[in-house]
Amino acid sequence: MKPLWEAPYERGDSDHGNGAFLVGDSVVRSRFDGVTAFDVRTGRKRWEYQIPGRADLCTVSHTDGTIALISYGEAGPKNSSVAGDTSCGTLAALDVTTGRELWQTSRVPGSEAAVTGRITSGGGLGVILDGDDSPLTGAQSSGSHAVRAFDLLTGAARWQAAVPEGCVTGKVVAGPRDVLAALSCTGEVKLAAFAPADGKVRWIVPLDARRGVAEASVSFLSADPPVVWVQDRKQSGIRAILTFSSDGQPQSRIDNAGPYGDLKWAAVDGGRVITAADYQGSQSTLKQLVAFDLATGQERWREDLGNVDGFEDLYAEGNRVTVITTSSKYDDRYYVFDAATGDEEDDRGIRDYASGVSVLHHKGLLITVRWGARERPISVYERW
Repeated sequence: MKPLWEAPYERGDSDHGNGAFLVGDSVVRSRFDGVTAFDVRTGRKRWEYQIPGRADLCTVSHTDGTIALISYGEAGPKNSSVAGDTSCGTLAALDVTTGRELWQTSRVPGSEAAVTGRITSGGGLGVILDGDDSPLTGAQSSGSHAVRAFDLLTGAARWQAAVPEGCVTGKVVAGPRDVLAALSCTGEVKLAAFAPADGKVRWIVPLDARRGVAEASVSFLSADPPVVWVQDRKQSGIRAILTFSSDGQPQSRIDNAGPYGDLKWAAVDGGRVITAADYQGSQSTLKQLVAFDLATGQERWREDLGNVDGFEDLYAEGNRVTVITTSSKYDDRYYVFDAATGDEEDDRGIRDYASGVSVLHHKGLLITVRWGARERPISVYERW
């Protein structure tokens, strides 16, 4: 693959507000001071949205469709729960085809750290978690806790659901079937599902009914079906990918470590969990791609990628798995595998590859997006 175009260098950046996604034939990139869209094939800037005044962008959420949800606010001890941090008291929706702001509203102010993972969009809803952070993310919690949803197009309130007594909110994800939230309830982490139409609690289940999970980092890999990656902070606690049925019944468990090595990346697509793992060989650490059945957790296939330095990206969609690997001795590589069988369909070296924090894929193009001073923010590659 060879470079097609690169965006010009930018001035210094910050570590919040960073996001990247595709909308039609545009690649949209956000950073602390705004959101910009580029034509994915030519690099032409299509629109730019600048954050008002001296405020900074805190978070951006875009799952599908043409609307992104952002939060922003001004930095300083007067506006923040942490002196010098950024308040995130304004919530707004952007039409990501034009860059036009559709609506904005104020919410309970919180620091940038306190809203990460607590604002999301999906299924035509914007969803936020009210209340301070919880033991799920290692911070102190106080005040009332609720899940609040509104119409993503208009900003009109749809519903508000209080979490059960004794529970505090952690992170949230919205899907077409359910709004899922991780809760910490009297020392045990649970997963709750709320109906998108009215916020009614559909089910609440412990992450590990047998041993319990007292304090953990929970990441959502999928909302439909529910799939979470759990890292218990206790030395003997659970560290695994857990899957659930649509009614909250536990289905499978894929441990972080096993005969396949240590899991580093994971993606969900087509009834499978596709993972990238480090396997410690006799002389070096090998990289492996491993697929598991979503319902049973059984390993379906394993592909050895050899002695490469690391994974740059793992992307699964439409029965295809794309993997980017990096190497200091050999070419960086672009692989495509059949997600059902593990058969290799494509293998290419990447010419003049500049690694990216986010890697996107669009009709045969490879798009790398990055943040930071003295770096090109976007590089796009095409097949030879």
